[in-house]
Amino acid sequence: MCGLRGVGVVLSSILLATLLGGILSVAAAAILSHALLASWVPRMVSFAVGALLSAAFLDLLPEAMESGIDAHTLFATVLVGLLGFFLLEKFALWRHSHGDESQAGAAHAGHGHAHHAGRVKPTGMMIIAGDSLHNLVDGVVIAAAFLSDVTVGWAVAIAVIAHEIPQEVGDFMVLLDAGYAKSRALLLNMLASLASVVGGVIGYFALGAVEGAIPYIQALAAASLIYIAVADLVPELHRRFSARDALSQIVLIGLGISVVFFAGHGH
Repeated sequence: MCGLRGVGVVLSSILLATLLGGILSVAAAAILSHALLASWVPRMVSFAVGALLSAAFLDLLPEAMESGIDAHTLFATVLVGLLGFFLLEKFALWRHSHGDESQAGAAHAGHGHAHHAGRVKPTGMMIIAGDSLHNLVDGVVIAAAFLSDVTVGWAVAIAVIAHEIPQEVGDFMVLLDAGYAKSRALLLNMLASLASVVGGVIGYFALGAVEGAIPYIQALAAASLIYIAVADLVPELHRRFSARDALSQIVLIGLGISVVFFAGHGH
């Protein structure tokens, strides 16, 4: 009976920590993004570039390598991920262009004008996919910590929340820049945060079985962040090339890198 009670405490702690962790990190990022940075969205794309690249190269990939995965396998997985996200974006753009043709045909047939106001870039769903993978891994990590010791579990959960906030700010900036309304960006980020709960449950019931897959999931999550930063956001930065814009971009990219780095290494 005592053993069952202990099992219940650990599982409920994992569920509470992953759920609260996701909600708190997204809520904190939303407050920063909406209240302080909303009018700065075009400039804060530079911050997002730094945050995404820092999360990929200074967090996810080193952690994957420390898990014991062979370097060749790790980078091959990243390459597969980059190509996969390229194909995903290509498919999204293809669907989008066909949708535009349908709208144009409807307008031509006398149904009024085509409605483009709600149009968004494919980047938005790609950042949610990558964030979900990242959160899934965080959930497994939190579960592993709780299975070791409940106190350690809560400490790791708090560290994960602190680490996630700057990246979530970057994700919000990407979603707002992609054309999503603030409320929809918040909803999508909240849904992506639930992946940590899924990861926590999987980690609790099948940690040994999924542990070997974690480095590959981290590599794919890193690939998504690298692809979005380099293929979608950096070209957008190059559209503004005055000396003042360039200096602002460099400073904000550096700020994004620094914030994610210190949030990840401050525990």
